[in-house]
Amino acid sequence: MTHISRRAALAGAAGLALSMNARASLAANSVVRVGYQKYGTLVLLKGKGILEKKLEPLGVAVKWSEFAAGPQMLEALNAGAIDIGQTGEAPPIFAQAASDNLLYLANEPASPGGEAIIIPNNSALKSVEELRGKTVGLNKGSNVHFLLVKALEKHGIAYSEIKTAFLPPADARAAFERGAIDAWAIWDPFFAAAEVSIGARPLTTAEGIVPNYQFYLGSRKFADANPAIIEALIGAIDETNRWVEKDTTAAAETLAPLTGIPAPALTVALKRQNFGVAPLTEKVVADQQLIADTFLKLGLLPKPVNVAEAVRKPRA
Repeated sequence: MTHISRRAALAGAAGLALSMNARASLAANSVVRVGYQKYGTLVLLKGKGILEKKLEPLGVAVKWSEFAAGPQMLEALNAGAIDIGQTGEAPPIFAQAASDNLLYLANEPASPGGEAIIIPNNSALKSVEELRGKTVGLNKGSNVHFLLVKALEKHGIAYSEIKTAFLPPADARAAFERGAIDAWAIWDPFFAAAEVSIGARPLTTAEGIVPNYQFYLGSRKFADANPAIIEALIGAIDETNRWVEKDTTAAAETLAPLTGIPAPALTVALKRQNFGVAPLTEKVVADQQLIADTFLKLGLLPKPVNVAEAVRKPRA
């Protein structure tokens, strides 16, 4: 996988930050509230207790809260209910439009194979062009919302030429299975689970359309007041990612009882995911800005968003 040098540097920085700040300079908060979804590095982090171990020298405990998807998680972050979370590309755009509280902390590499617009195994649809007049289910404001917009654009279809059914993953899966929607824009592991368990087929993945990054996000106030906690988090993410890369099968088996998704489906999902953690580059910021500009043009945002204003500057 990529980002080895960045990963090593960040891990070293996190270790140095902890050694310099432990006990002698305690974090401003004694508890960090972390939001997570059923899949991703944070749920593994929770399961293995790595973050708790890294924060113990600082006297900081961890409180975990599960969310159905990124938009709901960032609503909680903006409301002050959590301090840190992990989502795909689109939710931070809407969250930044709603509040200046959001701060991008770091991102994982692009994984375009991990999201898709899928159709039932018996569907007659053969191409994205055939979605005109059809109903596509998706979680509003999620990363696949942008995938749908750009996939339609790539194939010369206006967003207004399709029908959308805004549904969280569990409800969308039920609608997909009973034929209430013609296609489903969805991300892993739900994408992989639908492939493995009911033979769903991708009409298109995000390959060649959108990058599909994962972002670690925080409350600006919390991050500014607790740099040692943020460095510990990044170090814990790095450690977890290196373990997953080394033993994907073990990671899938660990995730299965935590997510309720069978290990074979999780293995499929993990094998098409790229791991690593790094500060946002100019390219990543530019890619995010394109999403913001696209959603503004479509009337999905109440005001313009400047992504660069919400990016945390790495400590020297």
